[in-house]
Amino acid sequence: MRRIAVMNQKGGVGKTTTTLSLAHALALSGRRVTALDMDPQGHLGKGLGLNGEAEQGLDEVLLDGVPLEDNVLEVRERLRLVPAGERLAEVEMVAQGGASRGFRLNEALQGKMDSEDFIFIDCPPSAGLLSMNALFAVEEVVVPVSSDYLALHGVSRFMMILQHIEQALNRQMKVWIALTRYQERRRLARDVRATLAEYFPGRVLATPVRESAALAECPGHGKTIFEYQRGGNGAADYRQLADDLATARTV
Repeated sequence: MRRIAVMNQKGGVGKTTTTLSLAHALALSGRRVTALDMDPQGHLGKGLGLNGEAEQGLDEVLLDGVPLEDNVLEVRERLRLVPAGERLAEVEMVAQGGASRGFRLNEALQGKMDSEDFIFIDCPPSAGLLSMNALFAVEEVVVPVSSDYLALHGVSRFMMILQHIEQALNRQMKVWIALTRYQERRRLARDVRATLAEYFPGRVLATPVRESAALAECPGHGKTIFEYQRGGNGAADYRQLADDLATARTV
């Protein structure tokens, strides 16, 4: 089983779309996948068509110690979801527990979901307690990065944060960079991709995800890109990106 957090502190990079699309692409390819919505906004569930139906989820797991498997929803064939829950934002305000507060998700996952091939965690765009719980529970991180120069600064800063976490945990995580909102005709986009590949060799996944209106539209319909426009660029790119991730194929 591979545990993967999808994380970037910068908004607007397609974090939730990437989580959702990778998870469904791998499920469609025959893998068993569970996605955890660690963002209090609950966009992962909404993108799968849940509209106010999931009042409980990870909030109960992290706040009340409810078993993780009690909050798993079957949302597509071979794809399951643990929704955020209405109280997930309260996790950031929990004062009791000291340093152990950051390990609650890891503890909840111990010995659970071992039959899954992939577990994806969609993280909030912040470095708070929710994100720490995700990082302490995974071995891999996917960082979606838009194709602009501000993104380069953000990735460098994020890598420094990860280094501190790795030192604290005394273990290394595998970090993958996924290029999103890519406009292949723009020289800037090509330069950003080349720079990322130079500074982070072996970490930039081979397939850039091209800018697509359909990718922005499909969550509003409660559908993944493979259901909304399966013959378009967005579906093709995320299908290939999922294969890149599964096989460790990089630039």
